[in-house]
Order: sequence, then C-alpha cells, then structure tokens
Amino acid sequence: MDTSESSLATKYEAVIGLEVHAQLTSASKAFCSCSTTYGAQPNVNVCPICLGHPGVLPVLNENLVAYAVRMGLATNCMIRRVSTFSRKNYYYPDLPKGYQITQYADPICHDGFVEIETDQGAKQIGITRIHMEEDSGKSIHDLDIDTLVDLNRAGVPLIEIVSEPDIRTPQEAYQYLQQMRQILIYLGICDGNLEEGSMRCDANVSVRIKGSTSFGTKREVKNLNSFRNVEKAIDFEINDQIALLEGGGQVVQQTRMWDAGAQKTKVMRSKEQAHDYRYFPEPDLGPVVVDHERLEELRRTIPELSLAKKRRFTEQYHLPAYDAAIFVDDIDVATYYEDTCGLLASPGAETYKLTSNWIMTDILRIMGERKCSVNDVGLTPRQLASIVDVIADGTISSKTAKDVFPDMLGTGRTAPELIEERGLKQVSDPSALLAMVQNVIQSNPDNVQKYRDGKTNLLGFFVGQVLKASGGTANPAMVTQLMKEALESSTVNP
Repeated sequence: MDTSESSLATKYEAVIGLEVHAQLTSASKAFCSCSTTYGAQPNVNVCPICLGHPGVLPVLNENLVAYAVRMGLATNCMIRRVSTFSRKNYYYPDLPKGYQITQYADPICHDGFVEIETDQGAKQIGITRIHMEEDSGKSIHDLDIDTLVDLNRAGVPLIEIVSEPDIRTPQEAYQYLQQMRQILIYLGICDGNLEEGSMRCDANVSVRIKGSTSFGTKREVKNLNSFRNVEKAIDFEINDQIALLEGGGQVVQQTRMWDAGAQKTKVMRSKEQAHDYRYFPEPDLGPVVVDHERLEELRRTIPELSLAKKRRFTEQYHLPAYDAAIFVDDIDVATYYEDTCGLLASPGAETYKLTSNWIMTDILRIMGERKCSVNDVGLTPRQLASIVDVIADGTISSKTAKDVFPDMLGTGRTAPELIEERGLKQVSDPSALLAMVQNVIQSNPDNVQKYRDGKTNLLGFFVGQVLKASGGTANPAMVTQLMKEALESSTVNP
C-alpha cells in the first residue's frame, strides 16, 4: 500500500452488512412434500404446488419453523411468538409462481447477535432478523445453448440471516461468515456447503468519512459463493467506492455481482426497493405460532457451539488457540479429539497436546488425502489413545509409533498389541543402554576426540549409532543423556 492509499484508508471506514441464505437440511420442501435431494435429474423433484399450478395450496413444513427458531436461539435473538408469511412478487423464469413466499413485516427471529474473534479481540455483530422463506429455481446460463431452467430447487426451505451494519473490514466479514457456518452445522440444520449452494451470501457495502454517523450509499454484491470471494468483493467495493468519491463522483445504489476472473464487481441492475416487490400477506397460510412449551423444548436442543467449545478446549485441555480453532471447525474432529482425551490412561496437559499433535499431523493429513471425514480414517479414538499412552509412558518412541501407525489403520488393533507382537518395546534400562553407549564410543575414537575438541554437533551421530544398534528400541531421551555424560566424562576413554 502506497502513502496515498494509506491516507485514504485512515480517512474512510467501511460499513458492511451481510445477508446469509442457508438451505435447511429438511428432507422435504417448505410448502410441499417434494424431495430436497441435491444432484437429482433436472425438474424431477417438483409437483403442482412448487410449480405454482392454479388452485393448489401450500402446507407449512414444521421443520422450517423449528430450524429457524433454533438458529434464532443460537444467535441470541428474540423469538416472535406470532409471525406471518408474505408474498414477494417479481418475475423471473426460475420463479414459476411469479412470487416467493417469505416473511417481511414480522420475521420469526429478531434483534440478536453473534460474537466473532478479531485481531483486536472479541466483537459482537448484531443480527437484525432471521426469516423463513422458500428458494427459487435455478437458471443455467453457462451452456452453449439457450438458458435452461431447473426447478428442483424451487420451494426448498431457507432461512435468511440479516446482520446489522456492524462489520467494518473484509476480514471481519470473513470471520462472521465462518462463525455463521459453524453455528448452522453444529445445529445440524444446514450442511454449509457453498459449492452446492447450501449457503449463499449477499454483501451490502458503503463507505463514509471516519467519525461520521450517517451512512453512505450502499451497493449490494449478490450470490457470493465462497468466503474468500466475499472478502475479495468487499475489499474491491471499498477501494472502488473510495476512489469514486475522491474523484468527485457519487456512489449510486446498485446490485452488483462478483467477477472472479476479472477480480472485480460489475453492475447487474439498479438496486430494488421493498416497494418494487409489492409485498402483501400470504393469503393461503395462517400465522405461525410458537408457544412457550415449544420454545423451551427447542431451547433444550441447542448444543455447545463452536466458539464456546474452542474456549473450553483451550482451558480444559490447555490447547493453543490455533489447535482448538482447527478442531472446532469440524464438529466430528472436535468430538474425535475429546473422545480420545477421555480414553487416555494418564490425562494431562502433556498427553492432551500429544493427542492434538497426532490429529493435526496424521489424522488431518489422511482426511485430506482421502477426502473423507475423521470417522472414515480407520483409526478409532481408542486406538489413537493407545498410541499416545505408549509414547507417554516410554514404552516406545515417537519414531517407532510412526512406524506402527499405518498398520493400525482399518484393523482395530491397538498399539500395545502390535508392540508385543513385533518386540518393539523401548529399552529404558540404564545399565543396558550404558553398555550400548560405551560400545559406540569405543568403536568411534576419532569422532570422540573431535567431539571433545569442540565439534559437539556429533552428539546426534553417536545417539543415532546407539539407536541403530538397538534396532530402534533404545529410549532416545535416555540415550542422549547417557551419551552426553559419557562423552564429557574424563573417566571414559575410547
């Protein structure tokens, strides 16, 4: 960043709000019984209701309400006891009814917040509203033929989560989206798969002079399909709007899209206002009522969420924040780690960190290579705990454990079983190790003299010779200590 860019960055601040659309994991659509299965042949998961045929009536999917309320509770929202649906009217080829059933005036959840972690510490981002709605179909433009329409997605249940304009940087937007995705996955109400469109994001971005309390004119960037693209699109918009204002121009309210190839946003259309959609109450659906008993029942289903789990892992298991963040990003990995720790013979900070190291280096590596979940790696928490236990109690070295590890995958066998079978138990008897140390010293008089003349980096050579002579079973830490003492002793001669 040059001097002029730096001065502009301190002159202006961004005001960012995000709208997250999350496709719910309900097996059927919002207002009919059609399947929501992803990847089916085009236009097979449809019926007269989601196709908008005359005379049909929608029936509300109870899971849509339950999932929306659970998300509201998890994000500290107020839950509206009585809410209603509206029709949002617009014409597009993939919207066969000519309107979308959504909530407008009285969303089911409102006035909440989530906490994110930034470089400056924890920050709360307000949640304006969470409302229920149905998805539209999908227009396919990237074929060398006319645009095609697939209506399998029409009517799929969604919730839209609208943030307050509390976000100030692209990095905060990224952290907010990560937190939202983790909450949705932990609740089990959305798979968070951006590639399949299960989670989509629109960003509203404006800039203003720092210290100003009024908002600038915002531009909306639609349908961002990755967290990195959200970050890049917001960064571009901030710089573009600042350049426009500094050049004497004005920001015009627009709807834009992100061009990943050109790495910039481009105009789609002028930004619509609410009155453009001619919202009116949905006449075919009654009010949604959430009574006290149902609300409390749903409240009891809220699990420990990712940020709370991360903080607990750092306190209970003494993990670095980095390790804890990696684990809680995948709820199955977090559970796997905690299950393993619960099976350790000698639980404590040392074995907790050793368990973390094995997961971070070996388990996650296999998951990446095989593109599989932690539950499909082929090593149970009981097996991993057995590896940590035998390293911690000195039965085998870490190097020997790495040799044993591949033969445990998919077999159900524990480390002690393989150690016993192969005679790999680590030698930790001081007298036996000292004899091996003395044999190596007597066999290498020239190197002993070099060591004593100051070439102390030869210590690794001597230790390696003992480990080689023992077939890898000598305790490396004890060998190192005994060898160092022997080499520095004037009473031991080569």
